[in-house]
Amino acid sequence: MPVELEGGDGCAILIVEDSENSAAMLEMAFLGIPGVTVVQAASGVEALRILDAPTSVQAVVTDLNMPRMDGFELIQRIRGDERLRSTPIIVVSADTDPDTPRRVAALGADAYFTKPFSPAQVRRALEQLLNGTKH
Repeated sequence: MPVELEGGDGCAILIVEDSENSAAMLEMAFLGIPGVTVVQAASGVEALRILDAPTSVQAVVTDLNMPRMDGFELIQRIRGDERLRSTPIIVVSADTDPDTPRRVAALGADAYFTKPFSPAQVRRALEQLLNGTKH
């Protein structure tokens, strides 16, 4: 289903997270950003369905370990799509592999945070990406 923003102003942030607690913490952090609407997906498959529809999604915040399609594949699919290629991607994951931060950066993620995460730090990174400045 398409994501519509009231009056066409602002932007939608897509949270791709199968943990309800993590998704709720991220949503609470992002709703304080003026003009931001939050959309949620529980898997990469659901996220791509949302992104394939006409949307105003301007950034993706994703977990890595999810059912049906993990965050690694989701990042690859977003970066491989001409229309979505420049969409900022933030990864928030409990993955403990020490190679994961390098791997997600190589795939094109803009920022990486480990769980447990600071909602304020993720929000700050998101605001910087939306404003065109990387942290």
